[in-house]
Amino acid sequence: MSTQKVTFTGHDGTRLNARLDWPDGPVRAVALFAHCFTCSKDIPAARRIAGRLAAQGIAVLRFDFTGLGHSDGEFENTNFTSNVDDLRYAADYLREAVGVPQLLIGHSLGGAAVIKAAPQIEGVRAVVTIGAPADPSHVSRLFAEQLETIRETGEAKVDLAGRAFTIRRQFLDDITEAKIDDALKHLDAALLILHSPHDTTVGIRNAAEIFQGAMHPKSFITLDHADHLITDADDAEYAADVIGAWAVRYLSLTEERPPAAAPEGVTRVSEVSAKGFRQSISVSGKHLLTADEPTNLGGTDRGPSPYQLVAAGLGACTSMTLRMYARRKNLPLTHVYTDVTHDKSHRTDCEHCSESGSRVDVFHRRIHLTGDLSDEQRQRLLEIADKCPVHQTLESDIVVETALMNRRGEPD
Repeated sequence: MSTQKVTFTGHDGTRLNARLDWPDGPVRAVALFAHCFTCSKDIPAARRIAGRLAAQGIAVLRFDFTGLGHSDGEFENTNFTSNVDDLRYAADYLREAVGVPQLLIGHSLGGAAVIKAAPQIEGVRAVVTIGAPADPSHVSRLFAEQLETIRETGEAKVDLAGRAFTIRRQFLDDITEAKIDDALKHLDAALLILHSPHDTTVGIRNAAEIFQGAMHPKSFITLDHADHLITDADDAEYAADVIGAWAVRYLSLTEERPPAAAPEGVTRVSEVSAKGFRQSISVSGKHLLTADEPTNLGGTDRGPSPYQLVAAGLGACTSMTLRMYARRKNLPLTHVYTDVTHDKSHRTDCEHCSESGSRVDVFHRRIHLTGDLSDEQRQRLLEIADKCPVHQTLESDIVVETALMNRRGEPD
């Protein structure tokens, strides 16, 4: 998985901060994650669930609601309705940047928000709630002692999980009026409810109410032993695995297609995605390989770099050549391996590929021989290594003949 920092405009024009978790390969589907009340996109549960879904080919956008985390705006001016609006704006951003969000996932109050938002977002096929309340006003229990003060004076400072937040009367009015019953009946998407029987923040009865209020298809999975924030890594990964397995039935997934088999004698290299650098290699239609770049150079590190593949060819040819010679001469060579290093970076070289000038490439080859070999035999094997065909090719004058092919597969 690779994570990209992105921003988009929220419901009131403020900048919302988000993270877009990309699969290493092609994007098979797109999901939108809504965090819990006063939390952020970076809580462990959100990161772990997004990571596991990305591993299944699902790109996930998780963002901070207005006034929370790294997003702009004032939290005290937000409410449940504004959260739903932010979700719609996030879906609009995803539609333009990546694709239609087919899967909505909401944790705690975010779960109620995705239910409310789903009928308003075109293309949603599946909705998942994790520890969600059946009524948004449930969150008022977190600051029940200040309710009277908020109603009388218009606002109050409340302590939530060790942090101070200002709650205003308009927030109470909004969550009192906000209901998700109608949205549940008109969800027009499959619903998965995840809830822990040990959740002391949002009781398990909320899951029952949501389940009873929803139309089919609907499913319920219990998160045994999990707490409300899903802080245990095993619980979060289990939840992600369940979501991924369940969603496959309802999402329209884009399948990753292997490259067309190359004809005999042809090595065909085809990029896996326009994002990143990963390449799928078909050799004569028989062997499949992968090439990539390291993550610090913009790749996903799913395979060796082009220079490393060249080094591998030199090393493989060296070891094979030595083995062939040892067999023919009955030398007591029991094992051989070759270490090859090359100091250049393909990505860096490409950035200067238009520059002219003579440059010398150096491959450092270190040969390891095992067996009861005499010094004379070892020296002879060193000499034979230089006769490796790939070695000789690399040191010869090489001409690469290149042509552009038309749609019929013929040279232009």
